[in-house]
Amino acid sequence: MRPTLIGLATAGLASLSAPVFAQAAPVADAVGESGDIVVTAQLREQNSIEVPVAVSAVTGDELDRFGLSEFEEVGRFIPGFDVQNQSPNNPGFVIRGITSDSGTAFNEPRVSVFQDGVSISKSRGSYVELFDMQRVEVAKGPQSTLYGRGALIGAVNLIQNKADPKGFAAYASGSYGNFNAWTAEGMANAPLGEGVALRVAGRIRKADGYVKNLLDRDRDFNSDDTKAIRGAFHAETGGLTFDVIGNYQKDEPTGTSFKSIAYRPTDPATGAVIGTAGRNSGAALVAGAGFEGGKPLGLDREVWGVTGIANLALGNGFTLTSISAYRRFDALEIFDADGISLPVLTAAEDARGRQTSQELRLRYDDDRLSAFVGASYFHEKGSQRGPAQFDERMALARFASAMNGGGAIPGRAATDPAPAALFGSTAFTSQLLRGVAGASGVALSAAQATAIAANLKSNHLETSTNFARTKAFDIFGDATFKVTDQFEIGAGLRWTHDDKDSSFTSAVLNGRSILGTFIAALGQPAAQRTALLGALAVPGAATIPTSVAYPVPMIGLGLQPTAGNGGTDSASMKDDGFSWRLTARYSPTDDASIYANYARGRRPRVLAASSPSTPLAATRFNPLPNETVDSYEVGAKGALLDRKLILDGSVFYYEYKNFQTTVQQGTQIITTNAGRAETYGFEGDMRYVPNDYVALIATYAYNHSRLKSGVRDGNRLRLSPDHSASIGAIVGVPAGPGRVTFTPSLTWQSKVFFDDDNDRPDLQQVSTGALVADNIQDEVQKGFALVNARVGYEFDNGLQIEAYVDNLLDKKYIKDAGNTGDSLGLPTFIAGEPRFYGVRVAYRFGGAK
Repeated sequence: MRPTLIGLATAGLASLSAPVFAQAAPVADAVGESGDIVVTAQLREQNSIEVPVAVSAVTGDELDRFGLSEFEEVGRFIPGFDVQNQSPNNPGFVIRGITSDSGTAFNEPRVSVFQDGVSISKSRGSYVELFDMQRVEVAKGPQSTLYGRGALIGAVNLIQNKADPKGFAAYASGSYGNFNAWTAEGMANAPLGEGVALRVAGRIRKADGYVKNLLDRDRDFNSDDTKAIRGAFHAETGGLTFDVIGNYQKDEPTGTSFKSIAYRPTDPATGAVIGTAGRNSGAALVAGAGFEGGKPLGLDREVWGVTGIANLALGNGFTLTSISAYRRFDALEIFDADGISLPVLTAAEDARGRQTSQELRLRYDDDRLSAFVGASYFHEKGSQRGPAQFDERMALARFASAMNGGGAIPGRAATDPAPAALFGSTAFTSQLLRGVAGASGVALSAAQATAIAANLKSNHLETSTNFARTKAFDIFGDATFKVTDQFEIGAGLRWTHDDKDSSFTSAVLNGRSILGTFIAALGQPAAQRTALLGALAVPGAATIPTSVAYPVPMIGLGLQPTAGNGGTDSASMKDDGFSWRLTARYSPTDDASIYANYARGRRPRVLAASSPSTPLAATRFNPLPNETVDSYEVGAKGALLDRKLILDGSVFYYEYKNFQTTVQQGTQIITTNAGRAETYGFEGDMRYVPNDYVALIATYAYNHSRLKSGVRDGNRLRLSPDHSASIGAIVGVPAGPGRVTFTPSLTWQSKVFFDDDNDRPDLQQVSTGALVADNIQDEVQKGFALVNARVGYEFDNGLQIEAYVDNLLDKKYIKDAGNTGDSLGLPTFIAGEPRFYGVRVAYRFGGAK
């Protein structure tokens, strides 16, 4: 059940914020006497107590009441569900310890995100605005038979309000707060005739960045800049209903604050220290000159889609459902990957996706049997381009541990990068070359070192692009049979067939890397090493074509080019298999339910692609086996004290095989098979309504998620706290022509790591793929709590005024660490949101949902 905010309303909060035109009602009436909440986790409307799996439901009214406008905020209130939001382009969805966030075109999601019955699970297109929502449901455990190929460990189902022909309704709200944060939101629903209606809703959300940009005060980092609009059309006649929903979203925030804590922010021109190394303090970040045409750090993302849903009642208990959809996303994000004030490494991700899907489902329902069979077709094409620009002179200094000038500036602290001009001095960089060569036992003459230093590039460019095309066909069925009025059993089965194509290309764009070739030469036999070092000393060595006279390949620094310096390699793979579930539920009374389930989740095989291991060689294609999970769960749900107290709890155990994780090789993220993993734990939530004016909720989750084989044996799974909890209240006291409302909440989570390697130094050495070793284990967030509160007054005529504060105690925390900078031994840290506060005014009238 897990209607985590079940007490914040089930039929909930409905009279606290939806029909505000009604007379002021006590909290108990708002929550409802029955304690029921309707969910569609099993693809049909049910009281949540009847569902034999763990499912949380958060209504649109609850989202509004607690100010939950984003996935990341919702996740803090749902046990077993966590969301990391680096940016709208790079979210991580975590259900019971398992993360789905890869941006590669060929990767398969582990957590399905559905929007009105359509999968939007590709990471770069899945983070959408939550406005004018009916509810958000989170179903935990393998849900492939219900939600398809991507629901290895669970599904998030977004149910948006549809057009309603019952009457006119409208809603408008606006808020303003610190960081110049403002939001405008509105909705209008209009009947157009008998059984026909149109609904339009939209949101604009903007805020200045909360991490100071110490080099450009007009573009602070981690800002909000989102515009979203939705149109919905509804028509019904006889036994046919038809809905068309169109969604569009545009995100243009400033850059994400990927900040190094190993170095203090400095002015790149003067070297003056302008900030501290604190994880949450101001950052001095900059893009390399001319990178991606001179675009600034930040995101430019566009997501849109159209969905058509038709339901036809055939009579005798049969219903036919058709869901058709087209969706696309385009996102370019540019970021300072090294996290310091010098442009050592600037990177970008250009992700694109197109998908078409069609599902047909035939359902049958009677007093004893509820069942459906169906088939679906899914076609997807996507790409992910990853350009990177190195300043080879600065990267050399990083390799030589001389970012502060290595003694060239007397008395300069090791934590303070030297002015940019120093790295343009061949006298300085030639000494670094000699030192690096000497550390490898190679004597480099001063003259040769000076000549090579003169060829080092300030803007070495590399790029790679992975492409994927997937055609998938599924056949599925599910049935629940009531053996008696109190006992029922269920089973589901899905067969999936995939036809996949993967392609890959990589190239050095402005000539070979002098630094990359120099490092490669040091590891060669004497004769070959001498020849390569001599060739690097020739003026213009970066761009001299490879020939018999100049036999130096086009070597890269972060990655190696494919054949012909940019040739495209392709491979294909077909895959099919089954996933299933078995359930049983016993109801000793109408107010109690005990259930057990077993499920097999299956992630389709992945045809991973990465750059060649040597220059101009073939792409490395790595077909990864199916990741599977066997899930066992037992739970109970019940209502006590005349339904004033509702309790829900479950225990679970998951066993994974062929668990897929990622490792960093140069500037690339490579998907690999980590072997076995296991998860077990407990989740519970409670809702208590002691009187007419107060409703209390509390949730707790214990989740022990660990890798169980290979070099990562015993490591925690990334982004997975062992413990998390939340507590909140709704207080509504009638006063005059309305009510005074107060909604406090507290959420807490224990320690998390941000990568499956748990930042272990032995897994972040050059031998494991890093360009520079990371020998410090600091990429971790200790447990922390966040306190939020909202207080206001709601008039009976529909007007609402409130003040809000999020992160009341201004807790300093990070939401991510590691990232691309880890390849240079420069892990970067992303600060979490500080205290936000402001005021909000809203007005609702008509019969709005």
